[in-house]
This record gives sequence, C-alpha cells and structure tokens, in this order.
Amino acid sequence: MDLPVYLFTGFLEAGKTKFIQETLEDERFNAGERTLLLLCEEGVEEYNPDLFSAPNVFIEVLEDESQLNPDYLAKLQMKHNPQRVVLEYNGMWLLDDLYNNMPEDWVIYQEICFADASTFLSYNANMRQLTVDKLKSCEMIVFNRATPDQDKMEFHKIVRGVSRRAQIAYEMENGDVVYDEIEDPLPFDLEADAFEIKDEDYAIWYRDISEEEKKYGGKTVTFKGMAVKSQKLPPKTFLCGRYLMVCCEDDITFAGLACQWDKPMDFESKDWITVTAKIAIKFSPVYEKRGPVLQVISVEPAEAPEQEVATFY
Repeated sequence: MDLPVYLFTGFLEAGKTKFIQETLEDERFNAGERTLLLLCEEGVEEYNPDLFSAPNVFIEVLEDESQLNPDYLAKLQMKHNPQRVVLEYNGMWLLDDLYNNMPEDWVIYQEICFADASTFLSYNANMRQLTVDKLKSCEMIVFNRATPDQDKMEFHKIVRGVSRRAQIAYEMENGDVVYDEIEDPLPFDLEADAFEIKDEDYAIWYRDISEEEKKYGGKTVTFKGMAVKSQKLPPKTFLCGRYLMVCCEDDITFAGLACQWDKPMDFESKDWITVTAKIAIKFSPVYEKRGPVLQVISVEPAEAPEQEVATFY
C-alpha cells in the first residue's frame, strides 16, 4: 500500500515551516491521521505541536544527508507506522537524492516549493542549479513576502524556463495571495496542421512535446537539429535534436527525438539537418515507452544555429 508523501521544498527561511505548521493546525488536513513530520533542516522558526489540530504527529529530524536512504526511512516508518509523511526538504540537497532514496512504497502526492520573493532573484543568479532543482517538479511555487512593485514577469520567466505546469502564487506582505495570470502562449502555431520551429524556440518546443505529447499527434513539424546515427538504434531510425542547457554548463544534455525514415541516411552523425516530419505518438524502443516518433518526410542539410546549445531564455 502506498504511503503518501507531501513534499515541501525551498531555501532556508522561505516560509516552509510556517505553512506546514498552519496546515497541521487545520483539522481539514489533520483530522487525526498518523503523520510522520520529517525535517531535513531546522530553520529559525520552530514547530509548536501543541497547536496541531490532532496529536498524532511524530517529528523526526534528519541531521545529515547520509540518513537519506531507504533503510533509515523504512526504520522511521516502522517506528511510527504513519498513514502519511509530511516532508520539509533541505534547500541545499538535490531532489534526485530524495527520489532515488525513498522506500518503494513512498509516493509523492503533492510537491510545493516556497521562495522568499525578496531574495529569489539573487538565489537564481548565484545558485541556479539548486533553483532549477526545486522548480523542475513542483506543482506550485509560492513567493512569500511579495510586494506590489516587484516585476512579476521576471519571476514568471524564471519559473517557466524550467516548468510550464507549475502554478505560481504570490503571498503579499499583508497576507493576500495573488496568482500568476500571465498568459504563456507557445511561440509557434499549434492550431495549424503544419508549423516550423525557429532555432531559438527549440528548447520550449522540446519541453512541451515531452510534457504534452498527445496534442502533437498528427501534426507536421519542420525544425533544425543535429543528427545522431547508431547501430544501437532500431532499423531505419535516427535521432535529431539539440544540446540543451537548463540551468548551467554542468547541466547540458542532448535532447533528441526519434526519427523514422525509409530512405538512405545520406548524412553523418553530428551533421546539422533540417527535418520535416509528421508526428506520431506511439511506443518506441528509443524511449522504452510511448512518445513522439517523427515520420520523416524530408531531410535537408543545414548550417549550425548561431547558438548551438539551446536554452529557455
């Protein structure tokens, strides 16, 4: 049976403790369920269990990142027999370390990220990798201590550069909550049966087709990419894509799509080509699951784009 995990991320003094405290004081959330409150850092603000709406909350602190392993977490589960876990994560720890070390029956039910609006831009400029890490999988980002004069577009662009699905909320200094309503249209016409991806829009397109592949089925696309040929690929299959940088130079990966073509592949790996193809959503050994498979119509030689590594901004 799955053990629900409610995950709260963000940097120190971002408002995680305050939010969790208020949530556990709310009887709509805390009606007596056995809850393991797992703290991966201890901030300035402390919890007051006496104010929780029900007493069955068991607090454990991970003093060191080495304790973040399946065996230790399973021991805590056996010790308290919780019905759910509320986890306040350390902002300096990478989330993949958590995902890779949770017991098999622990399942993330909700993930919310918190940030101090007065320091977020500085964190993003100086610790971009950690910022991206916290934004990449959250369902919502809450900017605390927001003020009316702050440029919400600047925050919006940073979040959307990592995730198109995360909701964005601003908690103002007076306690009001304002939600981000900035429209975020795609830079190409997805309503058309055929569309072209500009060089500067590859990263946005690749992320969108990876996250919402179904809406691309049956469409015809033209884009420029680097070819990859390999004997390890299925017959009549090659990859076409770009190197993609999400946060920093240490985070550059090849983001390519599976292409099927019946004609001779008169190009070499690392050649730049312009591909026109019809998109099918089906199983591919390249992905080892269903995904966008490009049924190639034509391949033309191309010049490398001015910026060879694609970015979101």
